[in-house]
Amino acid sequence: MMVSFFDQFASPSYLGIPLIAIAITLPWVLYPTPSSRWINNRLITAQEWFINRSTNQLMTPLSVQGHKWALLLTSLMIFLITINMLGLLPYTFTPTTQLSLNMGFAVPLWLATVIIGMRNQPTVALGHLLPEGTPIPLIPVLIIIETISLFIRPLALGVRLTANLTAGHLLIQLIATAVFVLLPMMPTVAILTAAVLFLLTLLEVAVAMIQAYVFVLLLSLYLQENT
Repeated sequence: MMVSFFDQFASPSYLGIPLIAIAITLPWVLYPTPSSRWINNRLITAQEWFINRSTNQLMTPLSVQGHKWALLLTSLMIFLITINMLGLLPYTFTPTTQLSLNMGFAVPLWLATVIIGMRNQPTVALGHLLPEGTPIPLIPVLIIIETISLFIRPLALGVRLTANLTAGHLLIQLIATAVFVLLPMMPTVAILTAAVLFLLTLLEVAVAMIQAYVFVLLLSLYLQENT
C-alpha cells in the first residue's frame, strides 16, 4: 500500500542502484529500425511520415541556419513523447515528472540558443531586451524586466512539462482510488467514475503528446529569435 500519492514520482532503485537511467534509455530500444528494402512495412512507414511531418512543422518558421537543429529537436520531441506515453502504463515510472531531468533538457538547449544569438548577431539579440520606441525613463526598468523574463524561460519550460504530467498522474490515481472505494458501496457511481477515468486517460494521452510538442516548439521559437 502506498504511503502517499506522491510516492509514484520517487525515482525507483534496486539494491541502492537508481533505475532512472534504464527508464531513460529503454524508449530507444522500442523504435523500429528502417530497413534497406524498397517497400517498408506499415509501422516504419507511419514512423517516417510522423517524423517528416513533425520536422517540417518545426523547421518551417526557422531560417536555413536554424535547420541544423532539425535532428536534435525532432529526436528530443519523439523521445519526450515516448517517455510520457510509457509513463501512462501501470507500474511504470515517468522520468519527465522529475524537474531535475526537464531542467537538464531545458537549460543547455536554451543557453545554446542564447549563445548562438550573441555570437552571430549580438545587436539583434541584445535588442530584444529593449523594445523600440521605449521612453527614456523606462529604459532601465524594461531592461531589468526583459532580462528576468529571458532567464525565466528555461525554468518555465521545465516546470510546465513537470507540472502538467504530475497533475495528470495524480488526478488519474485519485479517480482510480475513488473507483475502488465506491465499487462495493455504490456500484453505479463507481461505473460512472470509471467512465470518467477512461476519458481522463484519453485526455492524458493527448496531454503527453502535446506537452512534448510544446516543449520543443518553444525551443524552436527561442532559436528563431537568435538565428
